[in-house]
Amino acid sequence: MAKRADPIKNSMKCVFPAKSINESFARMAVSAFVSQLDPPVSVLAELKTAVSEAVTNCIVHAYRHEPDKGSCLIYISAAYTVGGNLKIAVKDKGAGIADIALARTPLYTTDAEGERSGMGFTVMESFVDRVRVRSAPMKGTTVILEKRLDVK
Repeated sequence: MAKRADPIKNSMKCVFPAKSINESFARMAVSAFVSQLDPPVSVLAELKTAVSEAVTNCIVHAYRHEPDKGSCLIYISAAYTVGGNLKIAVKDKGAGIADIALARTPLYTTDAEGERSGMGFTVMESFVDRVRVRSAPMKGTTVILEKRLDVK
């Protein structure tokens, strides 16, 4: 018999333009949402960093060929269960990733100028329990960050 998932206690969604100025907005929106669970400040900082990496990928890599990133959107959804399982999804409808395994390699980047030191998947993995990536070329990418939180 399959184990039942805990029921969702709360969820949120937001959509915003893929502009670098909105990276801090994404961090704070997710942080404010997760704060309802009263996690340690260190956990909030880790989650903000993981979200920042995922959002930056949308801005830098997914929409790298778009001249007006104001029309390119980033979608974030988050939910937590009664048992404290948190899931955050960061999605774009950009270039997509042809080889996810390669993209998850430390220091791999699509940044033509080479100013980036990778796509941040290693950083994301160090701050959450699980990172899943779904992507298709020219269809976009969804990065799902999962973390178990101790809830009171």
